Amino acid sequence: SILLDSLLQETTLPTMHSVLTRANALVAYTMSVLASLTFLCFVSTFFNEYQVNANIDTVKVVVKNVPDYAAGKEKNDLGFLTFDLQADLNPLFNWNVKQLFLYLTAEYETPNNKLNQVVLWDKIILRGENALLDYRSMNTKYYFWDDGNGLLGHKNVTMTLSWNIIPNAGNLPRITSHGKHSFSFPEAYTTSRVM
Repeated sequence: SILLDSLLQETTLPTMHSVLTRANALVAYTMSVLASLTFLCFVSTFFNEYQVNANIDTVKVVVKNVPDYAAGKEKNDLGFLTFDLQADLNPLFNWNVKQLFLYLTAEYETPNNKLNQVVLWDKIILRGENALLDYRSMNTKYYFWDDGNGLLGHKNVTMTLSWNIIPNAGNLPRITSHGKHSFSFPEAYTTSRVM
């Protein structure tokens, strides 16, 4: 009888886990699987090259000297321009790209500042939308202010199309297109109404 009692004590079943313990294990396993799949999504498109060619051209370029009331009452240069932009951005989209944030910048150098960058235009393109850009004589979306008189007669202003890729999973790269366009501002201020 002692032998039978000791055998029965050794073969007792373990106690069952509670519902909360089981739910915790299930949620932890599910999160591990989802994190692994998200990482595989990121790695599968990490080495893609997101570069395309963009054709940029200026149509009309003028400069005025007007008061900038946001920065004081002194007169600053304000550039006005219209531009043409052609680019096929369809190759940038894959299953990990949610949207593109495009922006057109102008870069130039003045005696006051080694590098001036001004965003002139931007656009968001969602996956599934038309990603073929063909704009003619477009006005800038934002003002082209200089913090002084650096635009008048400036000979080397470079326009560049860049974009951020907004992915489903992964990093947020800033990419510049292959095409750039350089232009110069006129030597005299315009007094006529522009645009």
